[in-house]
Amino acid sequence: MELYPIYATFLLLIIPTLVFLLLKRNNSMQKRLPLPPGSLGLPIIGQSLQIFRAMRANRGEDWIRERIRKYGAVSKLNVFGSRSVLLHGPAANKFIYTCDEKVLSNQQPASVRRLMGERNLLELNGEDHKRVRGAMLSFLKPEALRQSVGRMDQEIRFHLKHHWHGKHEILVMPLMKTLTFNVICSLIFGIERGIRRERLVYLFELLIDGMLALPINLPFTRFSRSLRARSEIGDIILELIREKRQQMEKQETLDNHQDLITRFLSMTDDDVANPSPLLSDEEIVDNCSIILFCTKQVFWTAFMTHMDESIYPDPSTFNPARFDNQGATPPYSFMAFGGGPRMCPGYEFARIETLTMVHYLVTRFRWKLSLEENLFGRAPLPFFHQGLPIQVKFKKPLDDDDVIM
Repeated sequence: MELYPIYATFLLLIIPTLVFLLLKRNNSMQKRLPLPPGSLGLPIIGQSLQIFRAMRANRGEDWIRERIRKYGAVSKLNVFGSRSVLLHGPAANKFIYTCDEKVLSNQQPASVRRLMGERNLLELNGEDHKRVRGAMLSFLKPEALRQSVGRMDQEIRFHLKHHWHGKHEILVMPLMKTLTFNVICSLIFGIERGIRRERLVYLFELLIDGMLALPINLPFTRFSRSLRARSEIGDIILELIREKRQQMEKQETLDNHQDLITRFLSMTDDDVANPSPLLSDEEIVDNCSIILFCTKQVFWTAFMTHMDESIYPDPSTFNPARFDNQGATPPYSFMAFGGGPRMCPGYEFARIETLTMVHYLVTRFRWKLSLEENLFGRAPLPFFHQGLPIQVKFKKPLDDDDVIM
């Protein structure tokens, strides 16, 4: 019995020591794990400024191609305040789209996470990701979107009448951005034309402008302006949620496919006895915002796969037909909308809007480029320096009886 205090003292001393040594050994082993080649650059800034300069000068592909030549298809880098990995090629695409969240989890750059919210689809994993993605697809799947084609058509016809008719020359890029925002405001948010829609369009422009800026919240910075815009956007969406919830309680909104917010509010979990909302108000706000802009922390270069000459010969030549025969290319080469559980849930929405607009361009207008060369860059989204001016002539007016349904 007299030895018990000695053993107790010995154990109290040796156990923490062993735990410390084991932890130190594990940490040293982790430090020895090989990392991909590549430089992380300056703290916080990393390669962000290099990428921005290359993208604005339309040399982004050259910058990435040189990095792939120097470090290979997998390399580490530091962009937008986050340590990241650059992946290139069909094998990388397959890895991205087939692995589960235990191997590669969704996590955005700090700037995107603060602006888009913690509960947006690109931040979620596992069951939460399936739940929110399923809710979005219930509205964005083809059979559901058929109910929205008429309203999309109305927005496009209204746009053409007010921005194209009577004009001899127009700037395509800013007008297409305006059209896209208006279609989203109508079908996603259910906002009619007016001051609130115009304000929301303006705020989203500010939000996107700072999406991939360095996450430094100082006055007069792009990121600071974007944070203020995001706060006001959240207030507007919360106000819409309250209004639509009141309408549903009064049975004023019976069609839960009227807009995405109404659809979200109408969905409940599987508890029949005591159903609860499938999505929280925070998740509705965050996921209505993320629809306008998507990115990934892994600096994935799918578009560089489309520019790989070994897969698509002469990739710089405008030839959309090169993507028609997917059976002739290696799997996971064409990834315009992603794939698997990470496929863009809004790809059918974008396809229908594009086809509807192209229908009217082909049947109602003749046009030609105003400039011989239309220079463009990226900041980070593509933009034409002169706005892509075209000269337009009308073949046939937009008649009220010629409506796509």
